[in-house]
Amino acid sequence: MGGVVLDVDTGGVKAPDGGWGWAVLAGCFVITGFSYAFPKAVSVFFKELIREFGVGYSDTAWISSILLAMLYGTGPLCSVLVNRFGCRPVMMVGGLFASLGMILASFSTGIIHIYLSTGVITGLGLALNFQPSLIMLNRYFSEKRPLANGLAAAGSPVALCCLSPLGQVLQYQYGWRGGFLILGGILLNCCVCASLMKPLVAPTTVKAKDQEQDKEERTEGAEKKKPKAKLLDFSVFKDAGFVIYTVAASIMVLGLFVPPVFVVSYAKELGNEDTKSALLLTILGFIDIFARPTCGVIAGLKWVRPRCVYLFSFAMIFNGVTDLIGSQAKDYASLVVFCIFFGISYGMVGALQFEVLMTIVGTQKFSSAIGLVLLMEAIAVLVGPPGAGRLLDITKNYMYVFLLAGSEVVLSAVVLATCNFLFIRKKSSAVEDKLENITVTDDSKMEMCSKFTENNDEEEKGEREEQEKETKREMLKEEEQKDKDKVEEVRPGSVTEESQEAEKLLKQPQPNGDIAINPETCL
Repeated sequence: MGGVVLDVDTGGVKAPDGGWGWAVLAGCFVITGFSYAFPKAVSVFFKELIREFGVGYSDTAWISSILLAMLYGTGPLCSVLVNRFGCRPVMMVGGLFASLGMILASFSTGIIHIYLSTGVITGLGLALNFQPSLIMLNRYFSEKRPLANGLAAAGSPVALCCLSPLGQVLQYQYGWRGGFLILGGILLNCCVCASLMKPLVAPTTVKAKDQEQDKEERTEGAEKKKPKAKLLDFSVFKDAGFVIYTVAASIMVLGLFVPPVFVVSYAKELGNEDTKSALLLTILGFIDIFARPTCGVIAGLKWVRPRCVYLFSFAMIFNGVTDLIGSQAKDYASLVVFCIFFGISYGMVGALQFEVLMTIVGTQKFSSAIGLVLLMEAIAVLVGPPGAGRLLDITKNYMYVFLLAGSEVVLSAVVLATCNFLFIRKKSSAVEDKLENITVTDDSKMEMCSKFTENNDEEEKGEREEQEKETKREMLKEEEQKDKDKVEEVRPGSVTEESQEAEKLLKQPQPNGDIAINPETCL
């Protein structure tokens, strides 16, 4: 590599909405699947870890919690690295970290080693891949961005349906150490996805190259004086829309991930078999696979896209109400219906959450905005599921857990919709009023200008008439002078002088070397 290509500023390059963007979408699909599904897939090995190290289930559950905390909590760090080095180099290093963590975990001799290797190192590697992939997807797609976000988000349920059975097979065949080692090799595919993240550069022609060279020569001195670009732009907090979104998303995350964690235990509590209970997650994931791209298509419609914030609020209300109704489930059939509707609403939320953020902050500030949002959500991720588990320990009833989760998600939807309607709508109306005032004043100014120009036109007409009279007088004087000159030329002395000069010219040689012919020989 001759140097790192900084792809923070696309230089006004229009998003291609296709072409190489589909390769970027494929890489983002795989990265999203690894990032969201891997913390859940690792839970397959928890029983073996409990036997190996003699710890409890709560101790092994910290592995997934640390993974998620690193995925969300390192958002600002990822933003700084992306703004400094670009997306592709950061993702390459992240893929190596993700693989290295699982390989080191296969040689662990204690649960703390797994915390550090699988939780911290692998979690950091996945974070360094997840956030830059979304940034690149935002740069390659503009008009088709809702569809692209929906397809990329579908990687999470697809990977979950694949990694969980794969983890069980690896555990039976090679044990947890061999399984961790193979999963570490699989995570090296993050480096392959990173190679697809080509920086977006405008097509160059011969004229464009000449212009670029001229610009570089002119701006060499100016670039030295320019201040360095911000590695983490905190100015996004000045945007009311971003603040509202961050608060609403933090409240939402408190209850969003609780039902998938407890639904299997809820089914077992009702007296169902383990395999039958685990089938509920498969149903949820299968519905989620189709819900995310479908929601992306709907969000991309001309009428819906300007109002995607309200569609996102509807998805959260749908999800929260599903939790509230699902808390009253008393048998397996009702839990199946709950998983179907929860899969639809969960897929809608997953497809829209980053699309709404991209719409609010734009392309240039998205790299900083997503890091700050993920940091706020990391706190909620660490508080939400453990808080629901503490409530379950106190009440011994899953109904209250689902009621709490549903109420939190509904509250976040109400905050997002009402605040956006009140504050953002007021700002837009105020701007419209200003524009109207400006147009009114402009009209008055135009009337004054028109009156002033009419007066000026009358004065100018008078001046023009006077100028025309003066020019006519000058023309008459010139004609009289010409007539006088002609009279003087008609005198005899002047005629003889002119005839003598004409004879001399005739006798002189022509430019081609021939002698001039006398007038007498012309007869």
